[in-house]
Amino acid sequence: MLNQYYIHIILSYMIFINIVAILIFKRDKSLAKNGKRRVSEKTLFLSAIIGGGLGAVIGMHLFKHKTKKAAFLLGLPIIAIINIILVMYVLKELV
Repeated sequence: MLNQYYIHIILSYMIFINIVAILIFKRDKSLAKNGKRRVSEKTLFLSAIIGGGLGAVIGMHLFKHKTKKAAFLLGLPIIAIINIILVMYVLKELV
């Protein structure tokens, strides 16, 4: 019973943080278009590292943002894969 609660919390967090990552990329692209102060690259990567890797990759491609920077093209997919592996491992341990 408690394990199902933890699974629900983990999956809810992952959905939330990935939506946040997508929205951060959208916001940064909008700021870039309007010539305003931007979201830092550190923040973009941090959103991926704390679980939003897949959302960051989706946001990068959906908004065609940071797609020419090697650090993002290589780094974000690697972070997303690590996120997925970690979540799968934790969920496997809870089931």
